[in-house]
Amino acid sequence: MARQNKRSAKKTLMSEMNVTPMIDVMLVLLIIFMVAAPLLTVGVKVNLPEANAPSVESQEKPIVVYIDAERKVYVGEIEVDVETIAAKLKAIAGETDSKIFVRGDKSLPYGVIMELMGKISSSGFKKVVLVTELPKAKGKHVVRK
Repeated sequence: MARQNKRSAKKTLMSEMNVTPMIDVMLVLLIIFMVAAPLLTVGVKVNLPEANAPSVESQEKPIVVYIDAERKVYVGEIEVDVETIAAKLKAIAGETDSKIFVRGDKSLPYGVIMELMGKISSSGFKKVVLVTELPKAKGKHVVRK
């Protein structure tokens, strides 16, 4: 009988869980996502014009409309027809109170971008904003307040 007690004492299960490997995996995943997150903010390649306008700060996430050098119009990364852009934006936004950011290529004539902005604003959207880049200072630092 004493033998059975020794064997059963050796065969008891360990009820603790070793979480060190799980922590290692989680840290590796954290590093991967920290490196990959900035790469996920891709969009349509547009060469923006430069301007000295102040930055616009907003709490809500705007809908971004791109028009590239070939005059192709995109909502986000999806190409849309200029004639149906109002219906697409209303379907995405749900309301006309949403902010619309227009990013137009600087090689386009001003009238083409204004025509697009006009179609968007005539469909009921009142917060239509043209996006530009800050000018690159040549040998000087640009200070923004």
